[in-house]
Amino acid sequence: MLATLTALLVSALQALGAQEAPLQLGEGVMQPGGRPLVIPNAVPRRIATTIPWSVRFARSVMTRNPQNHRRWDYTAGVVLGAIDKVGRTRRDSAMLQYVQRNMDRYIAADGAIGGNYSIEEYNIDGVSQGRVLFPLYARSRDVRYRKAADILRKQLATHPRTAEGGFWHKQIYPQQMWLDGLYMAQPFYAEYAATFATPTERATIFDDVAKQFLLVARHTRDAQSNLMYHGWDAVRAQPWADSATGLSRNFWARAMGWYVMGVVETLDHLPITHPDRTMIIRTLQDAADGIARVQDPLTGLWWDVMDAPNREGNYLEASASAMFVYALAKGARLGYLDSKYRQAAERGFDGMIANLVREAPYGASLINVCQVSGLGGNLRKDGSYRDGSYAYYISEPVVSDDYKGVGPMILAALELGR
Repeated sequence: MLATLTALLVSALQALGAQEAPLQLGEGVMQPGGRPLVIPNAVPRRIATTIPWSVRFARSVMTRNPQNHRRWDYTAGVVLGAIDKVGRTRRDSAMLQYVQRNMDRYIAADGAIGGNYSIEEYNIDGVSQGRVLFPLYARSRDVRYRKAADILRKQLATHPRTAEGGFWHKQIYPQQMWLDGLYMAQPFYAEYAATFATPTERATIFDDVAKQFLLVARHTRDAQSNLMYHGWDAVRAQPWADSATGLSRNFWARAMGWYVMGVVETLDHLPITHPDRTMIIRTLQDAADGIARVQDPLTGLWWDVMDAPNREGNYLEASASAMFVYALAKGARLGYLDSKYRQAAERGFDGMIANLVREAPYGASLINVCQVSGLGGNLRKDGSYRDGSYAYYISEPVVSDDYKGVGPMILAALELGR
């Protein structure tokens, strides 16, 4: 039966011109010509559905990826965590079993993490999937999940840092902090402290968590626009970094999306009495102000390079739009942000449904997702360098159904009750 269903899905996807089916978790269908959809005069509208969008997208992931993902990483983490949250909210055993089955592919009997994970790489991205270990442990009390979480905590204990104590993004990116990294490590770090740490260790971790957010906000926030630059080089050594500030050159939307998601999810675990909590919320308020200023007035969406609307090559990007919708809505619900940001989130979600969601053989499909953007590193196969320029950001592939977009879309729909 499963083989027959898979064959039917493959045929349907191939008929639509998809590159590969079923897709691996974190990969996506490249749009025709590899370029994003242009939405010049779109007007947000509501699409009627009797099934919540969070459920539709979660089921779509489960349908096309029953055995998902080839390695342990943040892409798997964001979508599995989102599906787990829907499953817990709706008491959906199929979703919860799906998450556990796919996490168990990487957790050995002694808690060792497979899927190419290695502490010695000191890659901050590798911590993020560990967040899914907490609900698994809470439901099962299986010690494997606790041991795996301990391994990730051990990585953070020895992870290289800048002189001010900020985690390097990766060992291969020395002295650099990227906005992405705040989502990758801090929600896990804070939840580990709240769940497993001793009282003494807990206080130390919470202080460290707070320091990461405040350090990055201080260095990357543009005071005039309240937008945040993608990366910061503490020693000003990288070709992409400004020689005076160490900052990259542009405001990449998904990087800022990771930051605000990281804040709202970390605050779930940071004590309300922590002395830096108010300042962390202030960084969220500053970011929300900047995000709202550049929300596209026609569609309610956000541009890949945030402050360059309608510039040639720029496009309305799905993953960042979903992240902003989720963070603004959650921030407003919990009182971190003014209620007007809930309205901005609703407009953004309407814009996503109207412009970026499509029907597919496996369910709901999300288009216009930037596949990946980074800074520096080695020259790429074509001899180019990730220099942080506008031309660089718009040159990266644009795909459909990459789970860096689908995961936040699930969270946004669940948060808004849509």
